[in-house]
Amino acid sequence: MTSAQESSIYDQVERDDDVVRVLGTDGSLDSQHDPGLSAEEAVHLYRHMLLTRMIDERLVTLQRQGRIGFHIGSLGEEAAIIGSAYAMRKQDWLFPCYREFGAALLRGMPLQRYVDNMFGNANDPVKGRQMPDHYTCKAAQFGSVSSPIGTQITQAVGFAWAAKIQKKDLVTLAYFGEGATSSNEFHNGLNFAGVFKTPTVFLCRNNGWAISVPTERQTATRTFAEKGIAYGIPSLRVDGNDLFAVIAVTRDAVRRASQGEGPTLIEAITYRMGGHSTSDDPTRYRDKTLLDPWHERDPLTRIKRYLDKQGLFTDAEEQKLKAEIDARLKDAVEIAEKTPAPALESLFEDVYEKLSWNLREQRDELLAGPRAPSAHH
Repeated sequence: MTSAQESSIYDQVERDDDVVRVLGTDGSLDSQHDPGLSAEEAVHLYRHMLLTRMIDERLVTLQRQGRIGFHIGSLGEEAAIIGSAYAMRKQDWLFPCYREFGAALLRGMPLQRYVDNMFGNANDPVKGRQMPDHYTCKAAQFGSVSSPIGTQITQAVGFAWAAKIQKKDLVTLAYFGEGATSSNEFHNGLNFAGVFKTPTVFLCRNNGWAISVPTERQTATRTFAEKGIAYGIPSLRVDGNDLFAVIAVTRDAVRRASQGEGPTLIEAITYRMGGHSTSDDPTRYRDKTLLDPWHERDPLTRIKRYLDKQGLFTDAEEQKLKAEIDARLKDAVEIAEKTPAPALESLFEDVYEKLSWNLREQRDELLAGPRAPSAHH
């Protein structure tokens, strides 16, 4: 994409209220905003999207078998997550919601460490102190996942503000669902980012549902993108199931931020094909027929049709890849299940450089084992 094309994306969308789209559902390509991926890049990203989809399927099965306690997936939202992560530069930081494990893996988080987190074992990046799908990976420039809605928005803004003060060439990406736009963190984060022009990209995954709350019950505005305008932040909507379009608009947002032009709000229109999590039953509040049009818009199907048209990835190659991923997942799960739980003393690590006397006493008492009941009880 040329610089002239890049600089025109936001202006055009503001005028015409378009949804940026590059790939048709049939895999055809619209060259207007084509990010210009090479054949190798397109195949590489499809492989990661398929990995993400197969991880989701495997973890749901493990949870149903009682082998892990919880999983919150990204079924149907892979293009929005993988595409935006790919558009970020190596030095940039990502601040996730809780569906972005595919982005962490794309950025370099080892698959084994992610699976370890699902089991909360001794090799879990957060040492079993959090629920599954709550992790971090400093080496991948990937912040901590936390459950409270919207906290990552202000974290991303603060990190970007610090980088701007230090004159570092660094951009942050904040992921969140449309439900988070109703949080205080959304207002605080976007207001601060707009005023101080922090180098932040806000990516709102509008997947239609905030647990059981549909989009029309979440806001009175026609779109979520227009909320950014109130904060003086250029905003647009993109087809969140279109890998190429997501890459194009995110790259443009990164370019703007890195050149001192401030933040951008991207509303990625997608759909949550599964439940909110493995603890949720969407059939209690969502008619199954609502899924029908989204099956045709499936992000993996769309990019696969493109690869087929270009002769870049055969069905035989796909079956081979699925077998490879299946074997990797089987090995990772087997290792994670055999790894012991974190040691008890690890409860006292990672907060203080040197333990205080009272914490040392508590640790020693815990390690000594249970005491006999007192005569006073």
